[in-house]
Amino acid sequence: MPTLISPHGANALKPLFVASDSERAALNAEAKKLSATIISSAAAGNAVMLAAGYFTPLDGFMTKADAISVGANMCTSSGLFWPTPVLNLVSDASNFKVGDRIALRDPNVEGNPVLAIQCVQSIDAFNDDELNTLTKQIYGTTDPEHPGVAEFRAQGNTAVAGPIKVLNYSYFDTEFPDTFRTAVQIRESIEAHGWTRVVAFQTRNPMHRAHEELCHMAMERLKADGLIIHMLLGKLKPGDIPAPVRDAAIRKMIELYFPPNSAEVTGYGFDMLYAGPREALLHALFRQNMGATHFIIGRDHAGVGDYYEPFEAQEIFDQIPKDALKIELFKADHTAYSKILDKVVMMNEAPNHTKEDFVLLSGTAVREMLSEGKAPPIEFSRPEVATILMEHYQQQN
Repeated sequence: MPTLISPHGANALKPLFVASDSERAALNAEAKKLSATIISSAAAGNAVMLAAGYFTPLDGFMTKADAISVGANMCTSSGLFWPTPVLNLVSDASNFKVGDRIALRDPNVEGNPVLAIQCVQSIDAFNDDELNTLTKQIYGTTDPEHPGVAEFRAQGNTAVAGPIKVLNYSYFDTEFPDTFRTAVQIRESIEAHGWTRVVAFQTRNPMHRAHEELCHMAMERLKADGLIIHMLLGKLKPGDIPAPVRDAAIRKMIELYFPPNSAEVTGYGFDMLYAGPREALLHALFRQNMGATHFIIGRDHAGVGDYYEPFEAQEIFDQIPKDALKIELFKADHTAYSKILDKVVMMNEAPNHTKEDFVLLSGTAVREMLSEGKAPPIEFSRPEVATILMEHYQQQN
């Protein structure tokens, strides 16, 4: 049995999901008597990530002091490397006090069932200057047009901190039973495959030829025996492709264009932060927790609009302590189909090329083609993938 990479800051995963049926039933009964609050979608995503072991070794929501330390130094007050705050922010905490046990209700499931029970360790409000500073540190901007900033600032200004016990995985395991996987399950799958060098690929979009070939390149150059395509299943910005459509398109690509038993399509329950470099660090951290040894980071990773430089998400890894993470990066340039070489290449590895020598299409152009029922060029998108996406766009119209 292969020895897997160690989780971050721990010798073993620390999933906060209550696995015992009897304990879960007792907690659900207790929750009926507790003060309750409907938490934000971001806090619910944090709870699911804590439940699934992805946020090992945290035991719950951070204090204000930890969040400020993470913003300024990328580590908690105790010195644990962590790039983004994991908070339960509320606008009104008047119904509970330090020492209370409270029921956290799910904002994303009809009826707002109890997602977790939290022991309140501290309740601290951020002032406007503190929130502005934290926002700038995490997102690189305070622009309210930035979707991550807008979502963060809408959550409230009071941090309710403390350990949690999570009772379910929100809607993720019921709506995406074939795709949602915990860090525990992915580690078990890696062991079952006997994989020792495992590449993780993050996606919130369908995968076209460039993404597919980038995964092949990474596996070949790293001599990896396994690939995990790890898809975000939570909230995105308006206009992004829904998770079920992405899932179908990616599965079709894997089925047809990857060797058997070399790749898995999985997903995780979290909302996109669009935090660029800081989110890239978080992505690497929880891929280490799920057992990946290498993580692909390309151009504009976790970015949105023009808020970040093209390779800022790679460069930030050179600014953290060398021992902050054990997972290794596979840094990729923009990939595209070369008309000269008749294959997909990294553009920085293709000398004597001009822009016109590559098949390059903007996201807007691709969406327009798909909406009109036109498949993008075969050099850009596999026809089987394009068919799935065309059906989605035509249904939207």
